[in-house]
Amino acid sequence: MSANNHQYRLAARPVGMTKDSDWKYTEEPVGEPADGLLLIKVLYISLDPAMRGWINEAKSYIQPVGIGEVMRAGAAGRVVASKNEKFAVGDYVAGAFGVQEYAISDGSGVTKVDTRIAPLPVYLGTLGMPGMTAYFGLLEIGKPKPGETLVVSAAAGAVGSVVGQIGKIKGCRVVGIAGGPEKCQYVVKELGFDAAVDYKQEDVYSALRKHCPSGVDIYFDNVGGDILDIVLAQLNRGARIPLCGAISQYNHPEKIQGPKNYLSLLVNRATLQGFIVFDFAQHYGEAAAQMAGWLLGGKLKSREDIVDGLQTFPETFLKLFRGENFGKLLIKVADE
Repeated sequence: MSANNHQYRLAARPVGMTKDSDWKYTEEPVGEPADGLLLIKVLYISLDPAMRGWINEAKSYIQPVGIGEVMRAGAAGRVVASKNEKFAVGDYVAGAFGVQEYAISDGSGVTKVDTRIAPLPVYLGTLGMPGMTAYFGLLEIGKPKPGETLVVSAAAGAVGSVVGQIGKIKGCRVVGIAGGPEKCQYVVKELGFDAAVDYKQEDVYSALRKHCPSGVDIYFDNVGGDILDIVLAQLNRGARIPLCGAISQYNHPEKIQGPKNYLSLLVNRATLQGFIVFDFAQHYGEAAAQMAGWLLGGKLKSREDIVDGLQTFPETFLKLFRGENFGKLLIKVADE
């Protein structure tokens, strides 16, 4: 193929928030796939908070991105050349294709997606890794029961918005924590949460006391820090906390703030359990089928925040940590 592939590679290990000099924008010819491989034209790139952890040189659940390597990212695109019998030209696919315009793959970890069921961007959000994270974190660790109170932080984000909706499907009272009146209004009026707390303008402790008069049975934690401490102080006996992420701490790895109210776990016989969505990979198919049914049945809504242009990556990535994204944050690389 006589096209050029533009990419963002990691140039330096960031300190604090990422900056332009941490990335290198590169160009190279697009190669033809060898036997067993396929060439994918990337159409949408997923931006996720976990990506910040992937560029730290520290022990984690996955190897860090190496200096000079294409930045790791989930993406969706279309097969434009194939010498792999499992994939045909024209297939829409999702996988870890990186922050670039084209990707060559042997098919490992690549999933065909059906754009007749949902638009392609949805396969990077509600029907992708964020949706799987919400589904398994809540149902396998949170174990919701009808009538229980579920609190969700980062409630208007890609994971939190799905968690709250599944909680409602399972009969819970759902209270979201989000930043700003627009996001709070969205999770209540559009997604059906019972209440929302604006952490930017309200006293979170008092607001949770008001909206969770019977205490908290499940807290789905996406942010860590002060919010986690506040919720720990309001747990019921036997409460469950799926620990999904701690976005408030990702840009300060040298001074992570741990929970001060952890004794609440002891007093209330509560459980705080960290998890990674990859732990449940063998069950993705059944989860996707269930959530696709909820989407088609109108029980689940999906929202994408799409920014045009690969070259916006360094600045668009920062939206995650400034609380500026609304729903699933994506970069549109090319037209479908």
